[in-house]
Amino acid sequence: MTLKKYKFNYYLNVNINKPLILFLHGFMGNINEFDEAIKLLAEDFSYLTIDLPGHGKTQVLEGDEYYKIEPTAQAIINLLDELKIDKCHLIGYSMGGRLALYLTLHFPERFIKVVLESASPGFATEADRLERVRRDAQIARKLSRSIIQTDFATFLSNWYSQPIFGYIKNHPEFERLLENRLQNHLTELTKSLQFMGTGNQPSLWEKLKDNTTPLLLVAGENDQKFRDINTEIANICKVAQLKIISNTAHNIHFENPVEFVQNIREFFNKQ
Repeated sequence: MTLKKYKFNYYLNVNINKPLILFLHGFMGNINEFDEAIKLLAEDFSYLTIDLPGHGKTQVLEGDEYYKIEPTAQAIINLLDELKIDKCHLIGYSMGGRLALYLTLHFPERFIKVVLESASPGFATEADRLERVRRDAQIARKLSRSIIQTDFATFLSNWYSQPIFGYIKNHPEFERLLENRLQNHLTELTKSLQFMGTGNQPSLWEKLKDNTTPLLLVAGENDQKFRDINTEIANICKVAQLKIISNTAHNIHFENPVEFVQNIREFFNKQ
C-alpha cells in the first residue's frame, strides 16, 4: 500500500471474531520475523505484519528523513487508518520494540495492550546518545562496505557474536535466521541504522511515568543489558510488568517461541 512517503509491504490476516495483533520486527528482520510465534497464536488472534522502512520490500519514496522513528510511526497509524483498524494489540522486538513504545506513548488510544521484547526507551543522557550515534555510524560504514553476499554474511556472523545474543549461534535454526537476514538490501539497512538507530531516536524515559497502556516487558535471562533496562522501565511505569524468559538472550521469540507465546497469550487474555 502506498501512503504518500512510503510504499508498505505488509500481510494482514483478519477474522472479525478474533482480536488483532500488529507485529513490528527488529533490525534486519522483515514480515516473516514472527512466523513461529504467529503459528502458535493464529487460532485465537488476527495479525498484521509489516516490513519496516529499510527492510524487506517496503520502499521509502522520498528523503532519508522518512527512515526516522517519528514519520515511520505516523505512517503506521495512517496504514491502520487505511485498513480500518481502530484499535489493536501491539508486539515489537528490539528496534521494533522501540518503535512500538513510541507508538504507545504518542498514540495511546490506538493500542489495547503492548508487548515489548528486548526493547529500550532510548538514552537518558545526551552523552550516551551521541556515543551511540558514533557507534552506529561505524557499523553503517561496515555495512556499506559489504559489496558481496559473503561480506554481508561475515558482518552477520560478527553481529550475532555480540553478548546480548547469548548462544544464538548454537540454535539449530540459526542458519535459517541468517538466510532470512541476507534477503535485505544493504543500502536500505544502512539508512535504517543511520536514521532509526537508538542514538537517533528521542528519549522516551520521561514519558513512561504517564503511560496508561498495559505493557508486558519481555527480556532474556542471558541478556543482562536488557534485563537491567527493562527492570528500570518496570520501576518507573506502574502499568508495566516484566517477564524474564529462561535460557534465552535478546531474540526471545526465535530462541523459545513456545514460552514467548505462552506469556503473550496470558497477558492479552487477562481481564
